[in-house]
Amino acid sequence: MKYHESQEMYLETILLLKRKSASVRSIDIATELGYSRPSVSRAVNLLQKNGYILISKNGEINFTKEGEEKAIKIYERHHIITDVLIKIGADKETAEDNACRIEHVISEDLLKTLKNFLEK
Repeated sequence: MKYHESQEMYLETILLLKRKSASVRSIDIATELGYSRPSVSRAVNLLQKNGYILISKNGEINFTKEGEEKAIKIYERHHIITDVLIKIGADKETAEDNACRIEHVISEDLLKTLKNFLEK
């Protein structure tokens, strides 16, 4: 997995966890993704260094404004692609798996086309 894709996956995961619980820590991310705590810790530190998240003294993770906006955009891309794949006949699991890969390479123009397709 490329660095850019990894950051996006972590941001999306944090967003989804925050929708379930106000408090998110690295252990929650590790549990959700099935990754080791040291791997998640490295990724979370990079997200903080890049200005996407803040980590409190007690380990709670919160988005910066930029981080939250990016996470929402990533989630919306994923959701649109998944919905289109399901609409054209893919089962939910296949659609989800492929949307995860497609969302990293799809152009903004094609994403708009897919969004328009869903709205019709």
